[in-house]
Amino acid sequence: MTPDDDLLMKAAQWADAGKHVALATVVQTWGSSPRPVGSQLVINEDSDFEGSVSGGCIEGAVVTEALDVMQSGESKLLEFGVSDAMAWEVGLACGGEVKVFVEKLEDR
Repeated sequence: MTPDDDLLMKAAQWADAGKHVALATVVQTWGSSPRPVGSQLVINEDSDFEGSVSGGCIEGAVVTEALDVMQSGESKLLEFGVSDAMAWEVGLACGGEVKVFVEKLEDR
């Protein structure tokens, strides 16, 4: 079983338990990025999460946005980079840019 399979299994477990779940996926990087395209993070409505989209530096911001996505049902494309003040605030000072797509998974 791959790490991606493990994340999707965790998402399914949370959904089976009646929790809302979101999936965050790195869709684009530029420069020095801690995680490659395709890296994922699963988040539930209790702010529990597994996986990584940045090695820890933007996960908190992604979890916060995922909670909004679970409420609204509308996906978001998040952008973090060194020229973005929020990137410094959340710790992305590595010199790169990261785009993360966050979507709500269908309730079971």
